[in-house]
Amino acid sequence: MQIVEREREGIVIVHCTGQLVAGASTGVVRERLSQLVAAGSIQLILDLGGVTYIDSSGLGALVMCFSTARRAGGSMKLLNLSRRSIELIVLTRLEMVFEVFDEEQSAVNSFFPDREIKKFDILSFLQQHKTEG
Repeated sequence: MQIVEREREGIVIVHCTGQLVAGASTGVVRERLSQLVAAGSIQLILDLGGVTYIDSSGLGALVMCFSTARRAGGSMKLLNLSRRSIELIVLTRLEMVFEVFDEEQSAVNSFFPDREIKKFDILSFLQQHKTEG
């Protein structure tokens, strides 16, 4: 698992590449996000555009990272999920927990109450891709 971080308008964007599966990759993500929160970066966007596969342990790691940010008074949003990852989020009913975005600017805007946010419609996305596939 490779992690690259950058900041945009005070929000830390964490781009992950690889597979988020049981073992070292989930530990790396959990540890890095815990370090960021401990250092005061509590507004996070986890960009999963480079993640090719998420298993149940990876999903658990996402929930733990979300909880860590929330306990610190912050939030973590998800960006650029694959179709399979979105299906997994819906199957586990975690779309009620995570805010999911397909555009970085909308994800950033979601941290600012006075800005317009283009919500990502998970169900429409899945229906569209079912008819295509």
